[in-house]
Amino acid sequence: ARVLEIAKRLSLRAARGETVEEEGCERHREPLNVFCKDDGAFICVICRESRAHRAHAMLPVQDAVQEFKGQIQARLQALKKDRDKLLELREAEMRRSW
Repeated sequence: ARVLEIAKRLSLRAARGETVEEEGCERHREPLNVFCKDDGAFICVICRESRAHRAHAMLPVQDAVQEFKGQIQARLQALKKDRDKLLELREAEMRRSW
């Protein structure tokens, strides 16, 4: 959800012609280049070493993006199949009512 939220914000800024700056850690002003799987959040390397995240499972941002991209694609395919089934049911219902 956070990945999608960030992607939407960036695409909206780009569509409006605003310069898209890389988002950074609010606390340390460092680039967010690590994904904390336990918290589901992007964090900087300084936060990664803090007590709050030290024992958590981490991924580099690019790996997290690829993982989420695969999950999103799989869910999108499932939703498309459901949509097709609903459209077929609607069409059959309309034919029956005629």
